[in-house]
Amino acid sequence: MAQFTTANAVGEREDLSDIIYRLDTTETPFFSTAKKTTVKGTLTEWQVQELASAGQNSVNEGADASFATPTATQRLTNNTQISVKDFQISGTLEAVDKAGRDKETAYQKVLKGLELRRDVEKIITDLNVAKSGSDPRKSATFVTFITNGDASPSDISFGTGDGNNSCDLTGTEAPLTLAKIDNATQQAWQDGGNPRMLLCDATNKANISALSQAGTNLVTNQVNATANTAPSFIGSVSVILNDFGQLAISMSRFMSDDKLHIIDPDHIMIGNLDGRNFVESELARTGDSIKHQIVYEWTYMPTAPKAHASVIGLNGS
Repeated sequence: MAQFTTANAVGEREDLSDIIYRLDTTETPFFSTAKKTTVKGTLTEWQVQELASAGQNSVNEGADASFATPTATQRLTNNTQISVKDFQISGTLEAVDKAGRDKETAYQKVLKGLELRRDVEKIITDLNVAKSGSDPRKSATFVTFITNGDASPSDISFGTGDGNNSCDLTGTEAPLTLAKIDNATQQAWQDGGNPRMLLCDATNKANISALSQAGTNLVTNQVNATANTAPSFIGSVSVILNDFGQLAISMSRFMSDDKLHIIDPDHIMIGNLDGRNFVESELARTGDSIKHQIVYEWTYMPTAPKAHASVIGLNGS
């Protein structure tokens, strides 16, 4: 007698999981670390103050007061940038029974919000863009506020450090060295920073782990094995400790391999325009579909640009 199996049966239900697995990362280390504030206009201004240089301070007994000219504040500005994500779904898709989510609109709102955060992360940390008040307005990015750091060879250079112009990256690129990281960290520390974060892509993270100084690897490659633990191979650097700071390394999937940033987390801020902080709106219907837009209007505000540094002009090796 022929056996009746699922191969020739009709009517077996599909077994489709109600869990949707996302491969793309949602990690945004810079955006998540930065402080947030509310701004009221499309051109945001803030002030930074530097103390007078320390020096010999002694006067004669009974001497009259001597008044030095105070050090003026520096006014910095940046423009808000409008970043949006749109989606449109049919009325039928919203109504049908779906695996992994109830309402498609709610699911898409979550996805587009995550995508917006990723966009802002890449814009601030990876792009070399000066501020612009012309439509579409653009926020100046991290590296355009930087003057401290390493930009060797000499045909690569930082901008003026106020967001008004971009860096010159048209020259010859060079390999990453420990001296470049130390030099950049020292400059940020000397200008009053307390750098504690190093942000880079995966290529430069691997390059840091492979760095050598005076012929000695930064990482001691060793296998640890005891009766109570599984063997582990140690061959990675997660923290750089030099004379000027302890830098926890954060990898970014949104940065290219031509740069890395040394950051004082106390002095990075993102300004959210009042009423435009990830605002979701349903747009007017023009047919049998639902249209939504999520708007985020923001600007980057380094509260002490000299507390940070960058190493630019890297060739990925």
